[in-house]
Amino acid sequence: MDKTERLFRLMDKLRHYRHPVTAAVLAEQLQVSVRTVYRDIQTLITLGAGIDGEAGIGYLLRSGFFLPPLMFDEAELEALALGLRWVEVQGDDELVTAARNVLAKVAAAAPTDLRDRINDIGLLAFPALADKGAAFLRQVREAIRRERRLQISYIREDGTASERTVWPIMLAFFDSRRMLVAWCELRNEFRHFRLDRIGSLIVPGDPYPRRRMQLTREWRLEMKQQQQEERQ
Repeated sequence: MDKTERLFRLMDKLRHYRHPVTAAVLAEQLQVSVRTVYRDIQTLITLGAGIDGEAGIGYLLRSGFFLPPLMFDEAELEALALGLRWVEVQGDDELVTAARNVLAKVAAAAPTDLRDRINDIGLLAFPALADKGAAFLRQVREAIRRERRLQISYIREDGTASERTVWPIMLAFFDSRRMLVAWCELRNEFRHFRLDRIGSLIVPGDPYPRRRMQLTREWRLEMKQQQQEERQ
């Protein structure tokens, strides 16, 4: 690859790290020498890139730095377009609009107009089967984002109805359904709720008492332990 493309790719690699990454790691990913990475880092700094660090310690791209025009190879562009098209057919109205806006911004940020290439990509995403749970998507997403309790009327598979107050932490999208991961105050444990089995939903507005990040870690650990037990 030529130097310009290499510099773009180096910037792209730096974007992936929240902690300093060594030149050796970057060199391996870019398939160039460590000496080349050192030279390219200095070139980027000279051009105004917000890169902190030094040789032997590692480098970190400062947050808030305005990135140069985006460049994508064929596979990256396909992954981006397919992912956003999937969101368009799975999300609520707000997510659909957001996905379309992202595609437009990507096309505008690239050195060349990508709209024709994006439209010509031969990868499609089809919508899931319609279910009434889709009506609650936006409320659930907002409650997750703001770490707010939800009050739901839930119908179990056997038809039993119950009222629950839950702490929503994650929303999983499957081909034919959407699943809410939440801490259930009634059961005092993590539970999974299908959105299409929620009869009604209210967001009272009060926050739940623990941070979502911590709850998510605990849920992941619990799932990992369950998987290990199942394999034994």
